[in-house]
Formats: sequence, C-alpha cells, structure tokens
Amino acid sequence: MINEFTGSTLSAFMGFLAVMNPIANLPVFLGLTQDDDEQTRRKVAKKALIFTFIIILVFTIGGKLIFDLFGISLPAFRITGGLLVMMIGFQMLHGEQSRLHHPRERSGATTLQSPLEVAITPLSIPILAGPGTIATAINYASTGGIKEYTATLAGFAVLCFITYGFFVTGEKFARFIGDSGIRVITQIMGLILAVIGTQMLIDGVAGAVSLMGQDG
Repeated sequence: MINEFTGSTLSAFMGFLAVMNPIANLPVFLGLTQDDDEQTRRKVAKKALIFTFIIILVFTIGGKLIFDLFGISLPAFRITGGLLVMMIGFQMLHGEQSRLHHPRERSGATTLQSPLEVAITPLSIPILAGPGTIATAINYASTGGIKEYTATLAGFAVLCFITYGFFVTGEKFARFIGDSGIRVITQIMGLILAVIGTQMLIDGVAGAVSLMGQDG
C-alpha cells in the first residue's frame, strides 16, 4: 500500500510530468543544440536542468513568502494558476506548443548565444521552468509543511533525471517514435494538464468561498 509521502511524491511527479513534458520538449532541445557535439549537448542538458531545479526549489520553499510580500491569497493563486495550466493543457491537447513555454522570439534570440547560454534561456526559462511549472510547484507545496516541500521537490527531481535521460538520448528516441508519436504523447499530456488545471481552479474557488464565509 502506498504511504502518504510516496503518494504525494507520485502526485507531484505526475503533475510536473504533464506540464514540463520532456518528450514534447525533446524536439526543442534537439533544435537548440543541433550544431553541438554529444559532449556539449550533455553539458547543456545538465546545466539547464540544474538551473530549472533551483528555480522550482526557490518557488516551492518561498511561495508563501511571495504571497505575503504581494498580498496574494492562496485561493487567488490557485484560480489564476489553474486557468494558466488549463490554457497550456488545451493548447497541447490541440497539438500546439504553448506560447507561454515556447515564445516566438526564442529561435531568433539564440542565434548569437554560445551553446551553454541556451541552457539558461530559452531552455530553462521559459521552456522547462515556465509559468505552468512554477504554478504547479507552488500549488503542491501550498500547505507549507516539510512533507509537502520534500514530496514536491522529490517528484520534480525524479522528473529532472528522466528529462536528462531523454535529452542525452534524444536523437535515437525521436527517430523511434517519430513526429506523430511525439504529437500523440503531447496531446495526452495536454489532457492530463487540463484536468490538473481544472482541479486547481475548483480548489481555488472552494477556498475563496470559504474565506468569504469566514469574513461574513
């Protein structure tokens, strides 16, 4: 039987998997590193994922402080975050890459960058650690307990290792499943992500109603 911590870690992992989707991001990584050798690709993947983990670590632990600093309530964040995650999910469901994760400027912005610079932007920000990923991290760690922090970060760490594996073996995997395979997986992840966003929205509305009842 799955204990509470393992269940929370698995839940966080699945949420992050849907929004960060290493399979859908694989063609982006290959495109950004197409002129690099295998060793450089490994360095880019490693640097990007370490930086991405640090960003999620900051927002996971500092989410409440950010809320207090800007006067944001948890229900308000869940409603906004839910809508944001839903929007990304619906775009993926229709076979599109979210503009929040893949802005149009990225291809032009990287032409003058060194190979390792693309690891930070646009690969880490906003492709891997985009708004949806950050919203998911804060949502899963929103209760602020040590267990929630640890489960959220553990789930994301596992995903980072898996993503690294996809990136460094990317060409072989992409050839194996083909463009249609990547598109189908992206649509499935989009459906899961839309459902997660809907649940965040429901939780946010319920929390807002509860706060209004307390104020009344």
